[in-house]
Amino acid sequence: MSRLDPSRDWQDYLDALTASRELQGNVPRPQPEAPKHPCVYPPSELAAPDPPLPQVDLQDTRHLLRSRDHRYRLTKPEIQTLIELGKFRVIAAADLAAYIYPGTDNLQIDLRHLMKLRLIRSGTFEGPEAIPRELFTLTKAGHQLLRANRLAPKGQALYYGFVRLRAANHDADLYRIYRREADRIKTRGGTNLRVILDFELDGKIHHHISRLGTQALPEIAKSQGLPMVRGKVQIPDVRIEYQKPDGDLARVDLELVTEHYHRSSMVDKAAAGFSLYTRRGEADRLRRVLDQLELTAEILSL
Repeated sequence: MSRLDPSRDWQDYLDALTASRELQGNVPRPQPEAPKHPCVYPPSELAAPDPPLPQVDLQDTRHLLRSRDHRYRLTKPEIQTLIELGKFRVIAAADLAAYIYPGTDNLQIDLRHLMKLRLIRSGTFEGPEAIPRELFTLTKAGHQLLRANRLAPKGQALYYGFVRLRAANHDADLYRIYRREADRIKTRGGTNLRVILDFELDGKIHHHISRLGTQALPEIAKSQGLPMVRGKVQIPDVRIEYQKPDGDLARVDLELVTEHYHRSSMVDKAAAGFSLYTRRGEADRLRRVLDQLELTAEILSL
């Protein structure tokens, strides 16, 4: 179950409708209103056209960022929060606290600030063991801010909005397995990590199928470095591409296996060679299933 803020949904709809009309020339571009928040600055306050975008120095206390009609002054953790939300689409508040705000009490203050600026939005979802938890995602404005200031690494896909409501908790946990795996990669000297979600991989597969047809599926899968098992392309939840100490490129494919997975799905993911992550207490069950079928796979617990 989920509970989203309907006022934000309506505002997102109105923003999209206005932008569409402007592009079609149906309505004049509205004049900027007075700032609604002390950290937002409309263009009327600017005496001259904007200069080229500066490089953001994340060592500074606050940073001035621009996007369309507004300017924002954000702290380093706030910018990091926006970047991570863009890369993973949805993250739990507890994981933001653990990985971006360790040892501080500023998380809730910064989240409220970003929500007032309409850069992020929240939703309450029923998590593991039916315990509700708060998840966050970017708004369209937050997504535009990241793109306008080129804050994400080159080639990194960015997302916004709650899309797969039924899978929101599963998707939120992907950030945690990424952080676990990223620590392992960095320990071995890996650098320049790039995140690729199943959204992106699935989109590439379907794009090539529309051009080449389903008969080319084996070649398409091979071109994307994806295995086929029992005639189906296996797409991981998360792929991490990185550079090894010797300069070679490498990747690792990760899958979060939950109690809702069918036995056949678990077997296919293991046969594909993915590194399998499970929530606490579920690893033993998965190992028993794989042992019965004489399959081996790396199984790690969250």
